Amino acid sequence: MGEKEEEVEKKGKHKGKHDKPKPWDEDPNIDHWKIEKFDPSWNEGGMLEVSSFSTLFPKYLEKKLPEVWPSVKSALKEYGIVGELNLNEGTMTVSTTRKTKDPYIIIKARDLIRLLSRSVPAPHAIKILDDEVQCDIIKIASLVRNKEKFVKRRQQIIGPNNSTLKALEILTGCYIVVLGSTVAAMGSFKGLKQIRRIVEDCMQNKMHPIYHIKVLMIKKELEKDPALANENWDRFLPKFKKKTAKRKKVKSKEKKTYTPFPPPPQPSKIDLQLESGEYFLTNKKKLEKKWLEKQEKQAEKTAENKRKREAAFLPPEEPTQKIPEEAGIDNSEVAALAKSLKRKAKEFGQQKFSEDINPEAYIATSGEPPFRKKKSKRSKADE
Repeated sequence: MGEKEEEVEKKGKHKGKHDKPKPWDEDPNIDHWKIEKFDPSWNEGGMLEVSSFSTLFPKYLEKKLPEVWPSVKSALKEYGIVGELNLNEGTMTVSTTRKTKDPYIIIKARDLIRLLSRSVPAPHAIKILDDEVQCDIIKIASLVRNKEKFVKRRQQIIGPNNSTLKALEILTGCYIVVLGSTVAAMGSFKGLKQIRRIVEDCMQNKMHPIYHIKVLMIKKELEKDPALANENWDRFLPKFKKKTAKRKKVKSKEKKTYTPFPPPPQPSKIDLQLESGEYFLTNKKKLEKKWLEKQEKQAEKTAENKRKREAAFLPPEEPTQKIPEEAGIDNSEVAALAKSLKRKAKEFGQQKFSEDINPEAYIATSGEPPFRKKKSKRSKADE
């Protein structure tokens, strides 16, 4: 009996007993992620029930939408969808007909009118009807409470001259429109997933879009190398650390000890006058006292202002030279040293004079007249 109970327990615990591997699961020739184009022969009977979706559009699109609506209507007609634009109510409606074959095309038509209501250009919005193109509308208003921070972070997604937005479009292969409190994106599932992550990280202040762009550029280069197809790329990707500004430490207030007794009452103005004796003075004496106090304050103020004005005319202090006694040299020693140097210089000059005299040159030149400089015309005119 015990063995049978164990077998029953084992059978009860076993989950997914029908999840057996199928022969087409591991077939390399089958691409499980490929979206096959819809063939009308799959649903020849068409749709039995009418499905419809409606959406509102802003007032500023009332002039623009009627211009592009004929092209939208003709694009929907190819798939058997009827589109209606109601300017009075401000709505766009799409609904299926008996000619509609693809059951999922109504979802695509719903996405089309949602993109149009978010100011996506009609030529780009019509591309959503293709099976390979998907869309995602990211709501960013609820991610940031402060309006100033919201505007600043939304501008980070756009970048200067739309440079950040264009870089994201090239790297992800998606078309992006940032308007108001939403970000509309069109593209593949992989690209839309990346766009949502980048937008949410930016609005939540987790990472700037420029760092995501750097990572995407590195991944794009790594994809070109087939040797790294089955390897982990974490060692090649940069790791960015978030730098937070140092906040000032809030000084904690010391808690006062609790006392059941109230604080002593503060003395009133009359009590202070009674203490000083001013209360018993007459009005005339009170006025005199006030006037004297005022005169004293004015005198102090005038004296201070005068001192400030005269400070500008005071001469600066001259630098004092060091006295030889302070430097550790005696005056008598300095005098003796100077006297000896003069004597030596005199002896050296007399000796040089006696050595340089040539008697022959002196006799030869003694008969010639002395050489004089010619006066210039300018000097004569001055005389």
